[in-house]
Amino acid sequence: MACLRATTAALLLTLASSAAATTTKFNITEVLNKSPEFLTFNSLLSKTNLAEEINKRQTITVLVVDNSAASGITSLPTDTQKKVLAVHVILNYYDPMKLENIEKGTALLTSLFQTTGAATDRMGFVNYTHSADDQMVFGSAEPGAPLSSQLVKVVACRPYNLSVMQVSAAIIPPSISSSGKGSSAAPGPAYGSSSNASVPTITEAETLESPDEASALDDDAPASSPPVHSADAAAGAHTSAGNTVVVRTRVWLVGLVMLMV
Repeated sequence: MACLRATTAALLLTLASSAAATTTKFNITEVLNKSPEFLTFNSLLSKTNLAEEINKRQTITVLVVDNSAASGITSLPTDTQKKVLAVHVILNYYDPMKLENIEKGTALLTSLFQTTGAATDRMGFVNYTHSADDQMVFGSAEPGAPLSSQLVKVVACRPYNLSVMQVSAAIIPPSISSSGKGSSAAPGPAYGSSSNASVPTITEAETLESPDEASALDDDAPASSPPVHSADAAAGAHTSAGNTVVVRTRVWLVGLVMLMV
C-alpha cells in the first residue's frame, strides 16, 4: 500500500505540472488501449456504447478489471453487462490519496447506473471502505453484496477530470439482472446524458417505508363495505319485483271473494 501511494503521488505531481497545457477532453478507449491486460473490459465499454458516455463527462472515475476478472461480466446476459459496467463508472474524481482522506474511511460512491432510473435497493451506489488491514476495498452497496474488490493500482489519472483504477474483481450487485423489470416509475436520464448534476447521497436515516409500517397503515384505515356486484343487484331487483306481484295477486283474490259473498 505504501508503494501504491508513492507511485500515485509521483504520477499526480507529473500530471498536475502539465495540466494547464491540456484540455479536459479524454478518450477512455485510447487510455485502455495502452494496457492489453484490459482488452476485454475496453471492448465491453465500446460494445455497450458506454465508452462514448464516459468521454462526454468532465469528471469521472472508472474502476477497471483485467481480462481474467472480466469473465465475471462477459458471462452475464448482454443487457446486464451494460448495467454492471455502469456500476464501475463513478460520477466523481477519486484517486488513492482522495480515498484515503475520506472521513471515517467509508463512503457510498454514486455510479453511472444510478442515473438510469433502473437502479433499486442501492445497487446504483458503490460501497468504498478502507479496511482494518489497510486495503482499499469496493463492492456494491446493495444489501447482502460482498465487499471484496480491492484496489490494485492506478492505471491513469488526470486531476481532476479522469481517474482509471484497477480493482481485483468485478463489482456485480446480486439483483442487477432483474433490475428495472416491471417498474412503473418514470425512467431517469438516459446513459447518454452528459449532465454532471450531483445525485443526493443516501443516508442511513433515509429509509423507505417498511412492509410492517405499510401494513399498520392499512389496519388503521376505516373498513369499507364490500362492493355490490351488478349480478347480485339485478337478482335483488328481480326478487323485489316478484314479491310485489304476489302481494297484488292476493289483494285481487280477497276482493273477488268479498264480491261473491
